[in-house]
Amino acid sequence: MIKGLYTAYTGMVNEQKRLDVLTNNLANADTNGYKKEGTTSQTFADELAIKIKDTSSYGLNKKLGVISMGVHLGETYTNYDQGSIKVTDNETDVALAGNGFFAIAFTNKAGETSVKYTRDGAFTVNTEGYLVTKDGDYVLSQAGAQNTDPNARIRLNPNAKITIDELGNIYQNDQLVTRIGVVDFDDYNYISKYGENLYDLVDGGQITASDAKVQQGCIEGSNVNVVDEMVKMITISRAYQAGQKVINTVDETLDKTVNQVGKV
Repeated sequence: MIKGLYTAYTGMVNEQKRLDVLTNNLANADTNGYKKEGTTSQTFADELAIKIKDTSSYGLNKKLGVISMGVHLGETYTNYDQGSIKVTDNETDVALAGNGFFAIAFTNKAGETSVKYTRDGAFTVNTEGYLVTKDGDYVLSQAGAQNTDPNARIRLNPNAKITIDELGNIYQNDQLVTRIGVVDFDDYNYISKYGENLYDLVDGGQITASDAKVQQGCIEGSNVNVVDEMVKMITISRAYQAGQKVINTVDETLDKTVNQVGKV
């Protein structure tokens, strides 16, 4: 019976962790290029209950049966499916249709600069003419993206019209200026969410060419389906309530066993 309390408890903790992930998805439903996360659940290893100090078969464990040890969060994964493309008509907004990421020269609070990756193409041109993200980090050229060179920045004429084709080539005054850095990875298991809508390439990951098409004047939205997430939230809530009912039932049974049956 105590095992029942533990099993119900682990189920409630698991549902709480699932709810945390789901809540984060909903909070980023309007974040450009955000990729939703999902979770898997798995049971603890089944353990065989045995009688203790049973001398009827000396030296041998008497089997009572297999008891489930509850459930816990298996893993949290990222869904990299394409988000919806929204038209903005802003000439510095770009979206990727297909697999790939923009390369960014990200500078942290300690002043350290490294190459990060994002699907958020809401770019702008700063006062010095550099193409930057909304947080002011520099967008890298194709050469900088392929060579992970944070100094290969894109500098434009802020007073001239900007035209970007599907390959990411940037033209001004009918002249090719440079190409936006877009790359992909051979295995998405080697990229992790860094924060601030950026991704980091961990050790072992390999940069590959991207076949994504660049769409100017557009932004990729998140791939979060709010309705689906709300349905999952209701399911989680009901599962959590079921765990509460199990604990209450077991608690009442234990109360009767100790305080009433014991008096007979």
